[in-house]
Amino acid sequence: MFELERIRVAETMRRLYDRRLTTVSGGNVSFKTADGHILITASQSDKSCIDMRKVIILSPDGKNITPKLKPSMETQMHLKIYASRPDVFAIVHSHPVYASTFAVAAKKVDSAITGEARYMLGEVGFVGYHLMGSAELAEECASVMTSCNAAIMEKHGAITVGTSLFEAFDRMEVLENTSQINYNLITMNCLSRLSDKDIADIDNFGK
Repeated sequence: MFELERIRVAETMRRLYDRRLTTVSGGNVSFKTADGHILITASQSDKSCIDMRKVIILSPDGKNITPKLKPSMETQMHLKIYASRPDVFAIVHSHPVYASTFAVAAKKVDSAITGEARYMLGEVGFVGYHLMGSAELAEECASVMTSCNAAIMEKHGAITVGTSLFEAFDRMEVLENTSQINYNLITMNCLSRLSDKDIADIDNFGK
């Protein structure tokens, strides 16, 4: 079932690893099909060489219909986000270095530093710390993601969503790039950002 979609999920996970956006055992990727099935990377899988055989299929009611595979500990987080965001069809959760640095420091990432960052990410959300895999983390993450497409997860990592796997991946890469620029600006003691008018123009672009 869903062979092509599972291939794409695995490809996206490998791409995250290849781009140094996660570790060999960290992060997860999911995709929601048009009929509501959820495809998500399996727990304890090698993210550097994962293929479709390590992508789980969940029924629209959340039942694992690939029982030989162990679901990611963050499966409930993905399910909660999909339930709260019917416009979202892909989720990427990973641990890129600069975004994770802000996560450990419990600091927000400012997207209003370049036009691309603001346009691609909008306002970057912030999810408070909860134990990984916990119901509390799933609930808060879903709540925060109702109003943003990218967020820093305190003492954990980062998460992005999109209408496609490409869009969710693209946002994660832009989030990491933006986090690095934020870090560089802080070390340079130069907190330059777009003007309020520029931000409003970008936020309203295309509407």
